[in-house]
Formats: sequence, C-alpha cells, structure tokens
Amino acid sequence: MAGDWSSSSSTAAVPAAKGVERRLARHHQAVVGFLLGFFVSVVLYTTVSCLLRFTNTLVILQPTSGERTEQSARTAPPLVLSTPNHSTEAAVHDIENGQKDEVTKTMGKERQTANDASGKLEEELIRQELDQDGDGNNRSNVKHGAPGKPICDLSDPRYAICEISGDARAIGANCTVFHVPPADERGSDGLEWAIRDQSRKDLGYINKVNVKTLSAAQSLVAPECTSRHAVPAIVFAMNGLTSNPWHDFSDVLIPLFITTRAYDGEIQFLVTDLRPWFVDKYHLILTNLSRYDIIDFNKDTGVRCYPHIIVGLRSHGDLSIDPARAPHNYTMLDFRMYIRDVFSLPPEGQGIPYKETNKKNKNGGTSTEEQKPRLMLINRAGIRKFVNLPEISAAVQAAGFEVLVVEPLRDMSLEDFSRQVDSCDVLMGAHGAALTSFFFLRTNAVMLQVVPWGLEREAMSYFGVHAKNMMLQDIEYSITVEESTLYEKYGKYHLAVRDPEALRKQGWQLLRQYLWDEQDIRLNVTRFSLTLHQLLRTLGE
Repeated sequence: MAGDWSSSSSTAAVPAAKGVERRLARHHQAVVGFLLGFFVSVVLYTTVSCLLRFTNTLVILQPTSGERTEQSARTAPPLVLSTPNHSTEAAVHDIENGQKDEVTKTMGKERQTANDASGKLEEELIRQELDQDGDGNNRSNVKHGAPGKPICDLSDPRYAICEISGDARAIGANCTVFHVPPADERGSDGLEWAIRDQSRKDLGYINKVNVKTLSAAQSLVAPECTSRHAVPAIVFAMNGLTSNPWHDFSDVLIPLFITTRAYDGEIQFLVTDLRPWFVDKYHLILTNLSRYDIIDFNKDTGVRCYPHIIVGLRSHGDLSIDPARAPHNYTMLDFRMYIRDVFSLPPEGQGIPYKETNKKNKNGGTSTEEQKPRLMLINRAGIRKFVNLPEISAAVQAAGFEVLVVEPLRDMSLEDFSRQVDSCDVLMGAHGAALTSFFFLRTNAVMLQVVPWGLEREAMSYFGVHAKNMMLQDIEYSITVEESTLYEKYGKYHLAVRDPEALRKQGWQLLRQYLWDEQDIRLNVTRFSLTLHQLLRTLGE
C-alpha cells in the first residue's frame, strides 16, 4: 500500500509542477509588459514635455508676503458684526479704548485665513494667465482697491465738511457721528476729526462735532442703532453770529440751500445748538428744505442710523453762491426765486408793483389815478440810524414816492414782512443787516443803499454786487463826512473822520468801533434829492 501511494504521488507531481511553471511564466510576462509600458510612457511624457516647454512656456509667479496678505484679505470671509447689548455710552467707551482683545482675535483669524488662502494663490495666478486675452487688456480679475478717500474735507478756508456713505450712526448725546466701514474696507486704525458744523469753521462760538471712521476692532463694538432712516441726514449748527438777518442768511440759510437743495426735501436736519426762535422765524424755509422733523441733536439720546450723513455746511463766501461750485449751478438769482416761491409771493413775470398797478388801471381798472412808486424806508433803531428820519421821509414824499417806514424786529412775522417788501418798488436803508430783505423784492425793483462814511467797499461787497446778480437794481448814496455824526462827535482832525482808509489799516477792531458802531447818519436832504430824482428815472425806464 505504501509503495502504491508513493508511485501515484510522483506521477501526480509532474503536471502540478508544470502548472506552477506556466503561472510563473505568465506573471513574468505581465511584469515585463508593465515595465515596458511604463518605460514607454516615461519616454513619451518626457518628449512631449520638452516640445511643450519650447513652444509655450508658462511662468508661475511666486507671491511676495505683501501680496499674500492682500490676497488673504480679499478672500477672507466678511467679519460678522456682533455688537454687545450695552448702553450707547458704554459702546462709545469701548471704541475709545480700542478693544485690544478683539484686535488680537481678529489678527489671529486673519493669519489663519492667510495661510488657507496662500495655498490657492498659485492656482489663481495660473488661472489668470490662462484667462488673458491676446492684447493684454485683461491681465487680472483681482480688484486692487485704492485706499479709501477721507470722509472729511478741511481744505476750504471757510468751512469744513464731512460726508459718510454707507453705515453712518449719529449720537447726539456725545455729539458724535460714526462711520462703520464695510468689513472688507476696515483698517487696523480708525480716523477721527473734530469740526465746527457750520459755514464758518474758525468761529469759536460754534462747538465741534466728532466724526470717526471706526477701525476693524472698533466696528465690532459699534453702538447699536435705536432707529434706522431711509433718507440722508445733515448735522449743522444754528448758533454763531445768528440773530442778525445778514448772518442768518449768509452763515446758515444760503449754505443750507447750497448743501441740501438738491435733495428736494428728502433729508433730515440734526441741529446742534438749536435756536427755537430761528426755527420759528424761518420755519417756511426749513420745512421746505426738509420734509422731516427737525431733531435737537444735543438732546437726542438715541443712535440714529442713516445711509448718508453730512456734517457741516458748504459756503462760497459772504451772502453769495458760486454757480461753478453749486449743485445744478445754482445762482443767487435762483436763491431769490426760491425764497419768493417759499413765501408764496407773486411768480416771476409780474412787473414791479407800481407799474403792474398802472398797467391794470389802463386796461379797465377801477382807478384812473396813476400809482406812485412805493418806497420802504428802513428805520434802524440802533447803530447807523437816521437821526433826521422825519425830514428824510418828507423829502422822499416830495420827490413823488409813497413812503412806508418800517423798523424790522426779530420776532416779527417774516411772512407778513415779505409781503410788505414785495409790495414796494424800492427798499431804502442805511448799510446794514435789514437790507437782507432784498430777497423779497421783485425783479427790476431797486435797492437804495445809503452808505455810511468810509464803508463804500463793504456796501458793494456785502450787498451791491449780490443785488445785481439777483436782477435787482442797485443805487448807492454815499454820505459826505459832514453827514456822519462822527464829524460832530470827534471833529475833522480825528483819523476816522479825515482818513478812513488809514484807520482801516490799523485793524478791524478800530474800523468797527468808529465806522460801524459809533456812526449815525444825518442826511443832507437837498443833496439827497438828486439821488431820488435819479431813482425815479431808473424806475421809469
């Protein structure tokens, strides 16, 4: 049995060995085939790569560290504004102290973002190269933002102004306006200005408003909005030299017109140092320039958020508008027409009152008597007053005028007064603030300015040139030194009497003391009658 088993085993082992040999041969052939294929592939790859290298070389730029930082800033996800729920004062305090912990966290996130983004920069650069067109006009799809323009402009010698677009937050209790930049525009440092929010930036009477562009860290703790508004806002002061009509218009109303008229009422006023009398007196103008409630900014305790805030008032000069610098090329004539429209005075096209009345009478009116030109004689109760007013009034009537003597008061109704001025053909007065009423005159009406001794330059600069620009006729009567009470008071040898120009060179204080504050007028009615006759001829033309 054992032998049989051994013989059969030897016989079976032969074909088994041959099967193993065949399998090893096939495996060997597979290995050789793989190696041969790999070798061929390497040769082909090398050959093709060489050909491509010579025909189309691709340069891959390695970014500098500055480029990595810029790229990471662009690719970083926007910061989420997470404002703690604390009081306005606490939020402002947090911003003032810089929030160092938040800065550290923010910088850590930015570094991590830079590391994540740097690995994709090479791929982005290759893609940009492949996306180029042949003329090289589209070399990059990455927008390199230029540094943001400062929101405040202090360059004008007369006024300072700030304009914030985007997320603007006004806090009256702190007299502060914040700009919260978009997340991708926030810097490590904030910017801050303190400006006087009126048209005279050097006038010490006006308190300053703080304007701040918040840094990245400060933006995270910006005060929460207590109210949101869809319209813009403007922050401006009502104090300063106001209460004098000339300064009311020159320092506030005309600059406010220049700055806000283009908004057509869709803007809200946040007023610092609000003057209730000013609001009452000029309410028609203020409510026309803005359809929204006037906010007493100093007493406002909330955080008002607007899409746009202006701080300050633009001004082009004393009682003037420069069309080249004004929106829609506004002029002083536009302003006069605007004022007449606001006060519902007769529209442009009607003649001066006495001509209009005579025209109606000739066309079948009830009266056949010719209407005399009407002259409003401004009686100044204080400085630069007419000391012989009754004599002057009689001379004006004798020359052929109807006379209306008026003493303007601060608390008088401006609506009623505007209608009185409109009813007159001539506005007459000594150089001073009351002549600002010429805004209510009709086209081709006359402003007759009586010029005190030594003030010819001011008379033309402050009123004369603007009257002409508004299509009014300007006639000036310059008094002689004998018609000035300075002559009676100091005699002919005093510097203010004998040489006003020399006095002017000694400074504004002396000029104001003598020529503005101490001088009254005693008109020589005989000499003045020549001007009245000239005035009649001018009106008749």
